[in-house]
Amino acid sequence: MKKFIKNIHLWLSLPFGVVITIICFSGAMLIFEKEVTESLQRRYYFVERVTDSKITFAEAIAAVEPMLTEDQHITGVVISPDPERTWKVTLSAPKHAAMYVDQYSGEVLGRPERLKFFATMFRLHRWLMDSRPEDKGAIYWGKMIVGVSTIVCAVLLITGIVLWIPRSVAMWKNRSKIALRRGWRRFLYDLHVTGGIYAALLILAMALTGLTWSFEWYRNGVYRLFGVDTSASSPKPQRATSDASSPYAVWEDVYADVAARYEHHGDITLSVGSASVKLTGIGNSRAQDRYTFDSTTGEITSVVEYADSPRRQKIGGWLYALHVGNWGGLFTRVLWFLAAMLGATLPITGYYLWFKRIFAKRCDNKCEKCLK
Repeated sequence: MKKFIKNIHLWLSLPFGVVITIICFSGAMLIFEKEVTESLQRRYYFVERVTDSKITFAEAIAAVEPMLTEDQHITGVVISPDPERTWKVTLSAPKHAAMYVDQYSGEVLGRPERLKFFATMFRLHRWLMDSRPEDKGAIYWGKMIVGVSTIVCAVLLITGIVLWIPRSVAMWKNRSKIALRRGWRRFLYDLHVTGGIYAALLILAMALTGLTWSFEWYRNGVYRLFGVDTSASSPKPQRATSDASSPYAVWEDVYADVAARYEHHGDITLSVGSASVKLTGIGNSRAQDRYTFDSTTGEITSVVEYADSPRRQKIGGWLYALHVGNWGGLFTRVLWFLAAMLGATLPITGYYLWFKRIFAKRCDNKCEKCLK
C-alpha cells in the first residue's frame, strides 16, 4: 500500500511540481504586499504633519472630483483610526481605485498604482499570467491549471504525511530534525521530508481555502458544509442615492456618532446613506458592523452588527483570513509566509532527489559521487 502511495506522490509531483512552486512562491510574495507598498509609496498613505485642524469630508470630496474622468464617481471615504494615515477616497473605476487626501493640509496626494512586481505575482498566483477569455463560455485555462494544481498539491501533502509516518521511536526522532552537517543531499532530503511535515498543515489550509476562488462547485460545497444556502444569490450592495443637495454634509455627524460607539475599531468607511466599521481582534479580517443613515439628517436608521451578518459573509471572510494567514496578526502572517516559501521549495528538492536517484541507478550500485 505504501509503495502505491509513494508512486502517486511521485508521478503527480513530476508534472505539477513547477506550477505548485510558482503558486506557493507568488502567494508568499503577496502576504506583505501592503507593508512593502506603503513603505515604497509612503507619500500616499501617511501625512507629513498632524495638526489640530482637519478639512471636512465634503471638502475632501470636492477637491478630488475635478480630477475624475467621465466614467468615474466617488463611492466613499475610508478613515483610519491612526491620525497619521491619510484619508482614502474610493472610486467606482477601475476596480479598487482610490485617491488619497491629506486631511490636515487638504492636498490631494494622487492615486497610487499597484507595484508591477505585486501585480505580476497576483496574476501568477491566480491565473499563471493568463487573461480572462472574451467568450464567457470558454475555458479559463490559467485559472483551471491553478485550480487543478492546487488539488494535486493537497493530494501530495496528504500522501507525504502518510509516507512520513515513522514505524518506531528511533525513526520518529530521525525524521523530526533537519541535519545541517551531513552533506547537501541529506540536508535537501530532510528539508523535503521533515520541513514538509512541519509546514504541511499550513500549506494544506492555504490550498483548501484557495480552491474556493478556482472552482464554483468547490466553493458552493464549502458553503453548504457550513450551512449556507447557495441557491440564493448573495445580495449585492447598491449605490445609494440622496435627494439632499450635498449628501456629504452630514457625514461629519455620522462619523462622530459611529466612532463614539467603539472603544477600539479599525477603518470606518462612509458612503451615501451607509457606513461600515471594521472590527479588530476577531480574526476575521473582513468582519464589520454596517449602518444606514438618513442622508439629509444624518440620523442612524438601522444597524447590522457582525454577529447578525449573513453566514455566507462570515464564512467568506474566514476563508480569506485562513488563506492569507492574517487571522492571528503579524505572527500568523510570518508563519504563513515561511510555510508558503517552504512549499515553493518542496517540488524543487523533490526533483533534485529524484534526479539523484535516477543518475545513481545508471551509475551501477549507486556510486558515492551520485549520492552526495
